[in-house]
Amino acid sequence: MPVQIAKTATFAKRTLRRPLSALAPASLRRHWSSLMARYPSGTPLYASIFLAAIALGLLLALVAPLATALVESWTQRDATDRAAIIHRSLKPQADTAIGSGGLERLFAEVTGADDYLALAYCPPNGNLRASTAAMPPSMTCAAVSRGATPTTATVKTSAGRYHLAAFPLATGHLIVAQSLALAEARERQARRYVTLALLVVIAGLGAFSTVLLMTLMRGWVDGLRRALRNSDTPSGTQRAFAPLVEDIRILLDDIKAEQRFTDQIHIEWSPATLHKLIENELPGAELFIVSNREPYIHNKAADGSIVLQTPASGLVAALEPVARACQGTWIAHGSGSADQLVVDQFDRVPVPPGNPTYKLRRVWLSDEEQEGYYYGFANEGIWPLCHVAFVRPTFRENDWRLYREVNERFADAVVEEATTDDPIILVQDYHFALLPRMLRKRLPKATIVAFWHIPWPNAETFGICPYREELIDGLLGSTILGFHTQFHCNNFLEATDRFMESRIDREQYAVSLAGHETQIRPYPISIEWPPAALEHAPPVDKCRRTVMQRFGLKSDARIAVGIERFDYTKGILDRIRAIDDLLTREPKWRGRLAFIQAAAPTRSKLDSYSSLQADAEALAADVNARHGTTEYKPIHLVIRHHDQDEVYELFRAADVCIVSSLHDGMNLVAKEFVAARDDEQGVLILSNFAGASRELSEAIIINPYDTHRTADALDLALSLPSDEQRVRMRLMREQVRRRNVHRWAAQMLIDAVRIRRRATVTRDGIMR
Repeated sequence: MPVQIAKTATFAKRTLRRPLSALAPASLRRHWSSLMARYPSGTPLYASIFLAAIALGLLLALVAPLATALVESWTQRDATDRAAIIHRSLKPQADTAIGSGGLERLFAEVTGADDYLALAYCPPNGNLRASTAAMPPSMTCAAVSRGATPTTATVKTSAGRYHLAAFPLATGHLIVAQSLALAEARERQARRYVTLALLVVIAGLGAFSTVLLMTLMRGWVDGLRRALRNSDTPSGTQRAFAPLVEDIRILLDDIKAEQRFTDQIHIEWSPATLHKLIENELPGAELFIVSNREPYIHNKAADGSIVLQTPASGLVAALEPVARACQGTWIAHGSGSADQLVVDQFDRVPVPPGNPTYKLRRVWLSDEEQEGYYYGFANEGIWPLCHVAFVRPTFRENDWRLYREVNERFADAVVEEATTDDPIILVQDYHFALLPRMLRKRLPKATIVAFWHIPWPNAETFGICPYREELIDGLLGSTILGFHTQFHCNNFLEATDRFMESRIDREQYAVSLAGHETQIRPYPISIEWPPAALEHAPPVDKCRRTVMQRFGLKSDARIAVGIERFDYTKGILDRIRAIDDLLTREPKWRGRLAFIQAAAPTRSKLDSYSSLQADAEALAADVNARHGTTEYKPIHLVIRHHDQDEVYELFRAADVCIVSSLHDGMNLVAKEFVAARDDEQGVLILSNFAGASRELSEAIIINPYDTHRTADALDLALSLPSDEQRVRMRLMREQVRRRNVHRWAAQMLIDAVRIRRRATVTRDGIMR
């Protein structure tokens, strides 16, 4: 019984030590069911009997041939002895009979009517003579070797198998042939007896094992139940179960956490439920968000006053609600012209203004650092490398040096702000690929969740980067590394497998490097629900009238919008070409269709971005010249920053929103458009190269590289009946509502909770 308990406990411990952060809620329940299914009173019994039957069957298969070989060995020895006796009794007479010719009579007298014994004489010339009746006709002297000493052989003839013995005479040899038919019959009988005996033994052992296993397992299960019920005052037996009981209780706590905080019980994720999650599961935990872009920027106006700006960034839109709910610290680059004027002596400022709920810690960078780290390595190197948009990545050694130094600077800031040795740190995006490893070295107990907001390319593409090993190593300092889609997770594992000496668990999607394990997980990012900008947004009809008046549109005009930063990955030129193609092939839309492209300038210091803006302006002017009139302009290119109220006004006024990304991580513009349409009208045209297309399947999905079909999709969207628009929009809104940014954050935090809980549990002095 102690052996069985030890084995069972070992299995249970190994099972429970698997990283549960790798398991989805359904998988967690399957994991628990698998554990329990192995140890009720019946299941191990059947498994043990099955394995015992296999083992004994193999034993039978092994022993039966051995028994046959043993019987055959006895038969051969018996035949040899019998032949030797015959030779000794016949030799004097046979030597005399060779010369007188009486061998036939002598041999016949010895063999008589024995059908299993035959004698013959083999003279020196090798021709068999004086054979008795039982000698097989095909037998020859060559069947057995002949020499100065007796020899034996076993031969197979048409009459069966024979044992041959050759004994030297005065001249020639005496051949004694004995049929092995009787021996073979005895062998078969021996096999039957051995098999029967083994079956009796198997049955006896099986019955004994069954009784023993039932007794042991019933006692084991009863002991475990008592230990679980009475863990506060354990007896000696219950103390033996203490490690396993503790593991089971931890697993049950995880299941309860899953039940409380998963969408499988239809939790409406909001700042309140997210805050409750942190209060219940992470009491007293410090939480940091690290990103390049800050959520609030203070700039100097022309009159010297300080103006607050909220940047148009998908990352900020996703994380700012999380920072509010977590009441943590956001560490970011202070890029505003008045940022240094509003911080305290520790470079902190409470935000949001008017109702502060968290701290913003600003990190200052020199112009040289900004050029090399941000514009250089991050946006001329990593950005085009990860976006398959056919812009060649540029890698410079000085940019790489500055990228490392800035990552170190942010690591210093996190360590300075941390007041505990095990904070939760959310590291955001490609600007900080090296930061997780740097933090792991300084805060080894920290729970580091890094999220990569852009695509991760395949291994061949990533192999272009001369610093590929350093980037992967830096990210693998994380506790959890998140991507938007499973496809990007697969690409990262492929690149790690190709370029790093590491251990990859593809079943659990985990990578072990230098003694540390990183979980690789898909976390589809989303937006706040309901959007704050929608709270005071005017009605749709009013938004539409305002936009039409602003752009001088007729009352029957159809409005299509595109809203993003001026970036070559967004496909701005491609959508303008598609509108050109539509107006060329479908003249009915001339004078009626107005496309408003709101594009915020970004990274204008880089040639690829400044040339994109120039190309867009030239292309828009050309399309307007060919399809427009003095009163009608099909393309309205608005190049400036738009605040959230303006963006939502355009969304609510539009008939169609076009998201034609050439390659994108998620693209939150698509989700913001859906969230803005509480009237359940409007059509979303969405690139299949955006991660959002995996979730918003009711959009009209396009390949933005196919200009002709993109134009067809726009034609379809403009013609879609109101009822069908409502069905599509209602389904997409439900998807965005359920899978909002608070759920995105909760997924990561729940996984972090599991890992932190296991990191604090020690068994046998081993930190798990």
